[in-house]
This record gives sequence, C-alpha cells and structure tokens, in this order.
Amino acid sequence: MVSNLFVAVPHGFCAGVSRAVRIVEDTLKEYGAPIYVRHEIVHNKHVVNEFQKRGVIFIEDFDEITDTTRPVILSAHGTEQCVLQKGNERGLKLIDATCPLVKKVHRQIQKLETVGANIIVIGKNTHPEIIGTIGQIDNHGQITIINSEQEAEGITLPDDKLVGVVTQTTLSVDKVQKIISILQRKFPALITANKNDICYATTHRQAAITELTKRCEALIIIGSKNSSNSKQLQQTAVHNGINKAWLIDDVSELPADELRGIENLGISAGASAPEYLVDNLIAKLKEDFANLKIHDIIVAEENIEFKS
Repeated sequence: MVSNLFVAVPHGFCAGVSRAVRIVEDTLKEYGAPIYVRHEIVHNKHVVNEFQKRGVIFIEDFDEITDTTRPVILSAHGTEQCVLQKGNERGLKLIDATCPLVKKVHRQIQKLETVGANIIVIGKNTHPEIIGTIGQIDNHGQITIINSEQEAEGITLPDDKLVGVVTQTTLSVDKVQKIISILQRKFPALITANKNDICYATTHRQAAITELTKRCEALIIIGSKNSSNSKQLQQTAVHNGINKAWLIDDVSELPADELRGIENLGISAGASAPEYLVDNLIAKLKEDFANLKIHDIIVAEENIEFKS
C-alpha cells in the first residue's frame, strides 16, 4: 500500500509551452473560431482535445486550410523557412508560437551555415523540432543527424572543414553530454553553443526524477506518448534503476493493480502536461490511500516567463 507520495518540483508546463498555449488562447479571444494550428501546438492530447472543442483546427499542411482569411498558428516546435515562405506567398496570417529556446537553436544552425561548417544535429530525425531546425538552412548536405553514441562514433567528416553541433531541446541531458564528449574527441575544434541546448525545463525535470528515484520504488509520469520530454522522464527513471515507471496521459490510466506492495511512489509530469492532470492524480491517490503522506521534492524554482 502506498504510504508516501513524492511529488517532483518542478513539473508540468514550462515557459515555452505556457507561451504557446497562451498564444492560442489570445488568438481565439481576438479572432474567434475557427483558427488553424500547424502541427499539435504542444505534444499533449488533453491540450489538443480541449482546443479542438473550442474550434481550433489542427493541420499538417497549408493545403488543408479551407478559409485562408483565418489565422494560422505555428506550433511551439518550430517551422521550416520554406513553410514560412509558402504561407507568406499564400497571404496567410501566420502567428509564430515557436519556443524562444528553440529559436535560439535556429540561430545557432544558421550561424554554422554562414561559416560553412559541417553541422551535426543531435535528435530524432522525425521529430517536428528537428525538422524545423534543419529547415532553417538551405544546404542539407552540410547536415548529419545522429541520436546515439554509436552514431557519433561512426561519423566521418572532412578534416579541412569546420564542424559544429546543435541539439534538440528535449533530449536526455546525460545522453547528449555523452554524445558531445565523443564528438569533441573526434573533432577537437567542434563548435558548440555557449550554453547547453537542452532547455532549462527539461534539465530541471530530469534532475527531479533522479532525486525521486532515490526515495521511490515506482514512478508515474503524466504526459502523452508523443511527447519527447515526457518519454525522457520515464527513461531517466528506468536508467536510475526504477523498473516500474509508467507514462500515462491522465488518472484514467492509473496502474492501480501495479501499485500493490509499493510503499513509496513518485510522480511528475512532462513540460507539456497541464497542472490539473497532476492535481487529479494526487486527488485519486489520496482517495485510494487514506493515510497517504505527500512530500514535495524541490530541485529548482522556475520563474521564467516568455512574452507572447
């Protein structure tokens, strides 16, 4: 029976997600429904479903737009330059909700193109953020996308050219550090960002999970299955020896039977998961376990806010 619940702090919405959600809210308020959003505004099914109920139409391509007079919001993950050009040529009212930290990576890759560097991109080649990042430059022949230490070891590039690296913002901090260490050994003059590309929220949430694993036998992470940062939290728990680490969308997926025999349970939420989902989970656990003691495990205080 669960007697102690350890809650990771911080958890839930980061500043970039809050900004993107706020942009959709403000656009609905100003223009009314319907409005369009290219890609899911953030990777969370509850956020997407709630906006759909209010008249937001999610699309993957501008060809899906039936009313070109309506605003089109570009998701927090970032958008390729060719897509922006296409939207402008069609006269669409584009509203950019790209996370400012992703924009920083966009500027980095553009600078690397300017100096003629071979560019290594660490991330998942099918993720919208990576597609948006490599879409900031014209010459994709300069780019090599990798996502593992093995791939880093296998890279071969000309000795007479500069080599630079940029990173998807939602990856495992430890994993990226290991990959970059390999790249720095292979390419001693490797051009890297002044600061880690992994966003502060991802870093804090992974650190909080690591702290929870010192106190808990099992962990529950709230987040959607297509959320990279949420999946990284689950993987961080497993990497730290937690065999029971569940990624669930909401309290309806609570693995109640699996909690039998667990005394110390930890919970967290990905950076795109609304706070009310955490509140609902805590309320359910308090209902199921009458003498439950709740402990906040605080690893950082977040007071960052991005303007819309």
